[in-house]
Amino acid sequence: MAKESLLVVDDEEDILELLNYNLSKEGYQTTGVTSGEEALQAIKAKAPDLVLLDLMLPGMDGLEVCRLLKSEAGTKHIPIIMLTARGEEADVVTGLELGADDYITKPFSPRVLLARVRAVLRRRKTMLPAAEAPLRIHELEIHPGRHEVLVEGQRLDLTLTEFRLLHLLASRPGWVFTRSQIIDKVHGENYPATDRSVDVQIVTLRKKLGICGKYLETVRGVGYRFKD
Repeated sequence: MAKESLLVVDDEEDILELLNYNLSKEGYQTTGVTSGEEALQAIKAKAPDLVLLDLMLPGMDGLEVCRLLKSEAGTKHIPIIMLTARGEEADVVTGLELGADDYITKPFSPRVLLARVRAVLRRRKTMLPAAEAPLRIHELEIHPGRHEVLVEGQRLDLTLTEFRLLHLLASRPGWVFTRSQIIDKVHGENYPATDRSVDVQIVTLRKKLGICGKYLETVRGVGYRFKD
C-alpha cells in the first residue's frame, strides 16, 4: 500500500535532493519543486497529503504560499511543515499564525525530519472527520476531500455520482445497500432516478475500477455491496 504523497518546496537543489531521498526511502511519494509558483501549480494539479515548505524562496516566498493555501477551502486542510534557517523566529511565528502545523530549523537530521512528518500526518488523520478521512481498502484509495480515487496508485476519472456511489459502498464493506437506499444517499431523497439507472452506474463504475471492479458485488433481489 502506497504511503502518503508529500510536496517538497526548496530552492536549494542539494537540500531538495536530500529531502526527496530520505522521504522516498521511507516509502513516501515525493514531488520536489524550487519555487512558490511551482508549488501552487503542483498542488492545483494534485493535492498532496503534506507540504514541506522552505520560507526563503525566490519570488513568492514560503509565507505567501502558506497564506494562500490556508485561505482556500480546497487546500486549507493540507498540513504544512516550514523549513527555516536559524534566526527566522519572527517568520516562524507568522507562519504558525497563518496555519502552518510545524517547523524544522536547518540544518536538521533525517531522523528529526521523518519524526516530524510522521507526527503531523498522524495528527491530521485523528483530526479528519470520518466522512473526509482517506479510505484504503484492497488496492483502492479514496480521498473524499479531494474527490480522488486511486487504483494501485493510478488516478481514475470518475464523475461526481460515480465517486459518491463508490465511497458509499466502500465505506461499509459487506453491507448491502438497496437500489433505493443508494439513490437516496448518493442523490438525496426524492431524486427522480430509477433502479435501472443504479444498475447502469454500477456497470460503468466496475469498468472504470478495472481490477477493483470485482469488489462491487450484486446481491440478487436486494442491491449491491462492496466485497469485504
